[in-house]
Amino acid sequence: MRLPGTRYQEHGWEQVRKLLGHCSLQAFARVDPALLLEPDTATSLSLYVEAVARALHGARGRGAAAGNSYGDTVSELALALVYELQARPGDWDALCAAVSGEHARLGRFWAQPGGEALLRKKFNDLYAVLRDKVDSDNYQAACGRPCSPNRMYAYRMLDTACHEIARLFEGWREHLAQVGAILGREVDAMPIEARQLRSIADCRAEWVLRWSESLEAFGGAPGPLHTRSKRFASLKTSPEKIAAMLREIGDYEQLSSNRDQDWLHDAGDAAAWLDDYLRVLGESEAASTPGPDLVLEMRQEEPEPIDDPEPDADLPDEADLPRLAAAAQSVSLPPSYLQSAASAQARGSWAAREMAGDTLPVRLAVYLKLLGPVDDSYPSEWLDPATGELPTMQQLAGLDGISLPTLRKRRDTAIARLQDAATATREEKG
Repeated sequence: MRLPGTRYQEHGWEQVRKLLGHCSLQAFARVDPALLLEPDTATSLSLYVEAVARALHGARGRGAAAGNSYGDTVSELALALVYELQARPGDWDALCAAVSGEHARLGRFWAQPGGEALLRKKFNDLYAVLRDKVDSDNYQAACGRPCSPNRMYAYRMLDTACHEIARLFEGWREHLAQVGAILGREVDAMPIEARQLRSIADCRAEWVLRWSESLEAFGGAPGPLHTRSKRFASLKTSPEKIAAMLREIGDYEQLSSNRDQDWLHDAGDAAAWLDDYLRVLGESEAASTPGPDLVLEMRQEEPEPIDDPEPDADLPDEADLPRLAAAAQSVSLPPSYLQSAASAQARGSWAAREMAGDTLPVRLAVYLKLLGPVDDSYPSEWLDPATGELPTMQQLAGLDGISLPTLRKRRDTAIARLQDAATATREEKG
């Protein structure tokens, strides 16, 4: 999970936590843990910070690993959190009090079998609380909005819940009953929500509430929103708050992430072609002569008949409609999708004329690559009603009855033709 200003909320935290626990035990191999029982906690804190910092500086392997997506290593994050203790002596006092309580009950527990694990857990608890305090403060500084450590914990709980819901949706066959409980209806086929849940921003508050409610029946223990704890009391009856927090996490992750973005592989070629095309258009306008249509110009009010000798070429034959309806349904699109999308095709546009020999799915694949899944110029008939975007490459391949690699090859061939046409136009105008 990523939020503005935070550094400790990603998966790298587990390595940070383990390194801090390991180095804390190393520090107390040199310093008697009984120091934690002394009333002078300022002295014990100073000695601990010095000893654990030395151990962290000497950490190799795990310490050099990436701790988050911002470039901080595990050892850098761990060391920053140790130094943060000096600015928050109250947390150190709480640790010393916890150790004193165990000592009163068990004596020198750290010297007993399993005692090191108990001492390590005390430090794990210390840093788990401290990281949320640090990140909540940094979040407030970055956003100017109040955020308590408990709210930071709630963000993380919702992030975990969303990933768990996505896992259940992906394995819906093995979890039919629980997926049905989350969706609030009986499930006997792949739910459309499984395809719609592409990021945490797509997760719905009611799913989170039902997921938490379902855990006691399917997991054996109450979910985080259905325990007796008051930690999430403000969320239990406020789905609108849950929805807002989910959107915030999703929006920031989309803004800050450069991972898993298919368009990055094509951005260079697409940008170069569009730049070249716009330059040709500019030269045409400068010469006061009509230039080629913009690719974005999907409709033309008065197309010239000579440029479109077969205006209904894209419309399927009536006898072929059952097959096309079955193909659309097989990829979760409306049965009439191909017929409606074909009728909305911009036959008079320059791009459409250049791709007249390509099937409609190939043409849509070209627009998907060059302009992305959403663009104001797209007719509504082209969009998947479930997502409000163009169909995915996998859906378009199913509509065309071809494999995904074949669709990619035909799409790239069509783009190459458009590039050649733009080059030829530029040479003619030059």
